Amino acid sequence: HVSASHGRIGKHRKHPGGRGNAGGMHHHRILFDKYHPGYFGKVGMRYFHKLRNKFYCPIVNIDKLWSLVPQDVKAKANKDSASMIDVTRFGYFKVLGKGVLP
Repeated sequence: HVSASHGRIGKHRKHPGGRGNAGGMHHHRILFDKYHPGYFGKVGMRYFHKLRNKFYCPIVNIDKLWSLVPQDVKAKANKDSASMIDVTRFGYFKVLGKGVLP
């Protein structure tokens, strides 16, 4: 009842370690290094005036290719001739190799 479980010596004061993440580089260094490595500092290179449209490159996997093709073209396709699918017509610029063609 005397200290309401906050201790008589240390006492319950307002913000003894500072508010929030204060002291991350000083008195809380051990906690930050242990549980949040790489929290401080920079990483990588800066890209000035990055134009996002240069990097616009939607992808499609090989196993999804035939789902783009219309039904009548699928019906005409046969085993002994290779079909050509222009993925740029469907808004894709890169074909990834996941899956197998039927």
